[in-house]
Amino acid sequence: MSDIDDSLAEIDLVKNRRRWTFAQRHALLLVGTSPIVANIIGSIFNIWYNQTQIQPMLSQAQLERFEACWQVFNVIVYPLAVFCWMLPLLWLRPTHRALMAGQSVDPARLERSQRYVVNLPWWILTISAVSWLICVPVFPAALSSVPEPLEMEVVWHLVTSFITASLIAITQSFFAVELVSQRALFPVFFRKENPADIPGAVPLSITARGMMWAVSANLSPVVILVLLLIIPHASRTTPLFALAVGVVAIVFGLSTALMLGRLVAHPVKQLRKASIRVAEGDLNVRVNLLRADDFGLLIEQFNAMVEGLREREKLQETFGRHVGKEAARQILLQGDGLGGSEQMVTVMFVDVRNFTEHSANHSPQEVVSALNVFFRDAVDTVETHGGMVNKFLGDGFMALFGIGNASENHAQLAVEAGQAMLCCLTDATRELEEAGWPGLKIGIGLNSGPAIVGSIGSPKRQEYTAIGDTVNVAARVEALTKHVGRQFLITQQTQALLADDLELTPLPPQPVKGKGEPLEVFAVGQW
Repeated sequence: MSDIDDSLAEIDLVKNRRRWTFAQRHALLLVGTSPIVANIIGSIFNIWYNQTQIQPMLSQAQLERFEACWQVFNVIVYPLAVFCWMLPLLWLRPTHRALMAGQSVDPARLERSQRYVVNLPWWILTISAVSWLICVPVFPAALSSVPEPLEMEVVWHLVTSFITASLIAITQSFFAVELVSQRALFPVFFRKENPADIPGAVPLSITARGMMWAVSANLSPVVILVLLLIIPHASRTTPLFALAVGVVAIVFGLSTALMLGRLVAHPVKQLRKASIRVAEGDLNVRVNLLRADDFGLLIEQFNAMVEGLREREKLQETFGRHVGKEAARQILLQGDGLGGSEQMVTVMFVDVRNFTEHSANHSPQEVVSALNVFFRDAVDTVETHGGMVNKFLGDGFMALFGIGNASENHAQLAVEAGQAMLCCLTDATRELEEAGWPGLKIGIGLNSGPAIVGSIGSPKRQEYTAIGDTVNVAARVEALTKHVGRQFLITQQTQALLADDLELTPLPPQPVKGKGEPLEVFAVGQW
């Protein structure tokens, strides 16, 4: 059994390794080495500056002290800086390996690890700043300890050399660690959490990022050139060197701007693309970028907004299935208030014949199955002709034509819908037989006229419907279909709104409940 468990664990480990990218598998190594390039180039610039500008101005004793000083730095300070930089990465290593293998991690340790990951750029900034800027007082102090006098021009050159190199190394290291951490470490350490929500994490805000970019791309070249101008005779004796210093500073300012562009432009592009898709109606959109800064909150809120829109669309779709799409749209347009407006509409009532007799001889499942076959085609037919199924009445339903974007030919569309509905029954004979109700018959009654359409009920329970004499007469007309032996009847009010070429059969005036005079009705077609 142990061998089987070990085999399964090995399979899971292989799957996890395949899922992670090369950068994510070696994230700690990549993050650890990401500041190297900036610091090496800063060191190269510093060495070049010292050899060309400072060392020729030193006496033999000062030169020996200068060389001894940087050798001590290389042996003590820089290894100590590297050790301090590696400490959090070494502490993160067990958690990183566990997450890569799909193992559970103690929540407290995971949260602390996530905080470390977000704050890594600040850690390298602190180490780089201390390691570089400590040179500014140390080297002049070391040269001053030599009995020979130290010229102020040498001090200015030393300050210029170390400030220039530190500005290059510090800002470049910060952005490099931040960029690599987001690409390699964030996907591993933030599987479910949002980096912007980690307590104790101090991400660089967009405003602070812009200020740091300004320091690297704008302030650094200006400071360097000003320092060179302050140095006595520097602008006259070494004009080409001053130009080279300015070019180096500007180049690194541009490289900082490029990294900043990747850090800022990428989420902006992703959000813009996602926004366009949402505007086009695609709500299956999610911005899968892990950011701890302001973009992290923005991305989280954008995804929450899209999720809310998706839920609203689902709710509206579900709501529409229960009350009808057009009714749902009208309810949303009307708002929460009660009341309605008078509209000219055509009301349709549809009823299934012999429902009581059929229900007595068949199981409820068979009855419901047959009704669903009929209602499926009937509702589709009504909506195809611009109508709205307002409510189901057990074995029938009430539909309204002319609601919302009212059409002047709502009576014509209602008659065509009724005809199509009767044709659908013929086409669905096979399905109805399989459902246990062969030869299902219906009665249809139409009436046109004014009705109050809107939300009716109490503030807690409302119904979107139509009320009025027009609705009552339509219901009575549908009931007449059984009495006169015809399936499809319309009133004179509906007939007056129809085209002349429609085949109608006038029937003797029919007495109906609630009307003092008999009602003139017409049978449609052969039904």
